[in-house]
Amino acid sequence: MARAALTRQRVVEAAIGLADATGAEALSMRKLGESLGVEAMSLYNHVRNKEDLLDAMVDAVYAEIPLPDPAGGWRDELRPRYLATREVLLRHRWAIPLMESRAMPGAANLAHHEALLACLRANGFSLTQAAHAYSVLDGYVYGFVLTEKALPFDGDDVAEVAQAMLAQFPVDRFPNLAAMASEHVMQPGYDYGDEFGWGLDLILDGLERARRDAG
Repeated sequence: MARAALTRQRVVEAAIGLADATGAEALSMRKLGESLGVEAMSLYNHVRNKEDLLDAMVDAVYAEIPLPDPAGGWRDELRPRYLATREVLLRHRWAIPLMESRAMPGAANLAHHEALLACLRANGFSLTQAAHAYSVLDGYVYGFVLTEKALPFDGDDVAEVAQAMLAQFPVDRFPNLAAMASEHVMQPGYDYGDEFGWGLDLILDGLERARRDAG
């Protein structure tokens, strides 16, 4: 069977697959070429250099996140957007340090920044307020996903890990930690990811108050 023609899209998709598996820092043009069955030099017909490749990878991640509609209510548009952002970043954790760092942002990247600011401004946020809102929301989702991925448990073994932690320290010295572990974390159905929606609503409530107070 003939090998599919090499294109920029194929190169970017393969690079994302490698970064998902090993992280962006471990990505090299040599490894990418090997994964595609070509010499590394062939890749430069489709990307100028690694920075161009990273720009395209980040843009592809942005393309997976739904755009807010500036014509809609800001909260109804932003809440699902950030819920979806968390899911996308859980698939592509390597992207978090790169999302806001690109000096040459692509079309999807720019479209998200523009649509988010337009949605906020169309709903009564000043430019300064919109910038504050953008900063705190992005900081929250990036930080939450980094924390979520670093935890020493997942949804299947959280109770087991929490119980093992409890056994290592005197409960009488740390009663609140013990209570949180036994009465919250170790309860059936607990999922740390559920904390994200609670915190997101708290931020959205605060932004609504700030918008209203500013008149």
